[in-house]
Amino acid sequence: MEIIKAEDYLDMSRKAANIISAQIIMKPDCVLGLATGSTPIGIYDQLVEWYEKGDLDFSKVTTINLDEYRGLSRDNDQSYYYFMKEKLFQRVNIEKDRIYLPKGMEKDSKKACEDYDTIIENAGGIDLQLLGLGHNGHIGFNEPSDKFEMKTHCVDLTESTILANQRFFDSIEEVPKQAYTMGIDTIMNAKRIVIVVSGKEKAEILKEAFFGPVTPKIQASILQLHRNVTIVADEAALSEIKQ
Repeated sequence: MEIIKAEDYLDMSRKAANIISAQIIMKPDCVLGLATGSTPIGIYDQLVEWYEKGDLDFSKVTTINLDEYRGLSRDNDQSYYYFMKEKLFQRVNIEKDRIYLPKGMEKDSKKACEDYDTIIENAGGIDLQLLGLGHNGHIGFNEPSDKFEMKTHCVDLTESTILANQRFFDSIEEVPKQAYTMGIDTIMNAKRIVIVVSGKEKAEILKEAFFGPVTPKIQASILQLHRNVTIVADEAALSEIKQ
């Protein structure tokens, strides 16, 4: 496990974007596992900036996102497909048929999950997986549980996650209560994992996840067992970790 310390959110975003851009340059047809939420936005902005300068080419890149809300269509402005389109996809030269997210409108959850696992398998797995860290230690929508779910699955979102996402909706009633999410086994099979963490409010969970016991109660703790994990975090997020 490698820890890269950043001064602040902007510096964290640049450092993480450097790692992703190096992956694209070294393997132009790489498979990137991508994340949504507020933390990766700065990373995507930086990647777009380098693309606009001619430093990056996304034309052969395949992207596989971690998750999608169940019941939201792709044109819903709170869907993760819409988020990714706004923040990255429509701003670079990525091919539409190389973009993958779970199908949120698929009512048959078993089919939705099995189809997504097949997509990941057919892509040859993930070269680099970008992750954020939830306040309760979730990665993707793998919420605290009594076990680690291995494959893509439909998850009931916890109250804390629903409350955290409320700020994106007009009311808490509109926040989806379920999501399709990539499983822990799929994440752990990524060749490299980069997890980005920012802010004092994430300091305690970052410490627990990476310097505490491996437990499904803190899903991110499983990353301690991965062979190639890089944590990119700002000073505030690292404030609970001793030198």
